[in-house]
Amino acid sequence: MIVACPHCGQKNRLNPAKLPEGGTCGKCHGTLGAPSHAMEVDPATFDRVVGQSPLPVLVDFWAPWCGPCRMAAPEVERAAGQLAGRAIVLKVNTEAHPEIAQRFQIRGIPYFAVFRGGRRVGEQTGLVDASRLVGLVASA
Repeated sequence: MIVACPHCGQKNRLNPAKLPEGGTCGKCHGTLGAPSHAMEVDPATFDRVVGQSPLPVLVDFWAPWCGPCRMAAPEVERAAGQLAGRAIVLKVNTEAHPEIAQRFQIRGIPYFAVFRGGRRVGEQTGLVDASRLVGLVASA
């Protein structure tokens, strides 16, 4: 997974298995820490993060044409900031990567799922606020 250094902005590859400690920036050697924003992922990155992360992973399944998904985006970012160091937040564009949505039999979006140890342990369909997303992670 690629994260930007909060100190210098350099993009760094971060091993999901090393979270929440993060790593060290290859340019300025500052501490990267856990991501505090939602990260758009492809299928390979999705599988790697969900399968390797010691932290719970909240996934926002969305599409660009979906009005409620666009309305949920700021709430997802807010939740990502609140969950930094306690969970990872991913975004999966179901239009660009329908195979992931098909794998989990997602029929409606926005759809939020929480994964632990590679397994789906919580889910929520529809538009919700950041506090509900944080609660979903806490209860899963």
